[in-house]
Amino acid sequence: MSVNYCTVCGQPMETRDIDGTARRACTSESCGHVHWGDYSVGVGALVMKGDRILLVRRAQEPGKGYWTNPGGYIEQLESIDQTVIREVLEESGVHASVKSIVAVRDQPRSVHNVYIAFDMEYIGGEPIPDGVEVDQAGFFTLEEMKQMKVAEFTQWLIDVALKQRAEGLTADDNPVVPGNASVFFRA
Repeated sequence: MSVNYCTVCGQPMETRDIDGTARRACTSESCGHVHWGDYSVGVGALVMKGDRILLVRRAQEPGKGYWTNPGGYIEQLESIDQTVIREVLEESGVHASVKSIVAVRDQPRSVHNVYIAFDMEYIGGEPIPDGVEVDQAGFFTLEEMKQMKVAEFTQWLIDVALKQRAEGLTADDNPVVPGNASVFFRA
C-alpha cells in the first residue's frame, strides 16, 4: 500500500531515491517528512514454572486453535519489556518479570515484522484465559505438548528456552547514555 499523503502535514507524497532506496517523501519543502516503511514489533514470553512452560490457545486468527507462548505487539509509547509483561498478564492472568532476551525473529515483508522473545521469571497467578484472544491457558510439560497442536514457531521458541547456550541479553540498568529515556539490553 502506497502512502499518498504526508502524515505530518497532509501534502501529497512523491517517490524519491533516498540513499539508494525508493522512499515516499513529502512534496512540501517546509515539511520534508520521509515515510521509512511499515514495521511491527512483536514480543513473546517464555515463562517456566518448574518443568512446565506457559502456553495459551489462540481464539482468533492468525493461528486460531494453536497453542502458543503469550505475546503481542508493542504500543507506540510502551517499552518492549513493559509490553511482554502486560501481554502475559492480559492473555493468561500470570504475573511474570523479564529475565533476558533469548531470541529474535526477523521477517522482512510488506510490513516488516521483528519478534523479540523473552525468558521470563514466573512470579505468581494461575493461568486464566482472557476469553477474547485466548480460550485456554496453562503450564505444560514437553510430554503433554506432544498431544497438543503447538504452533511451529512456538516449538522453536520452547527449544530455545530449554537449550539456552548463554544468559541472553539482559536490561542494562546503568547505561552510559545520560538522560536517555531508552531501555538498553546487553550481553
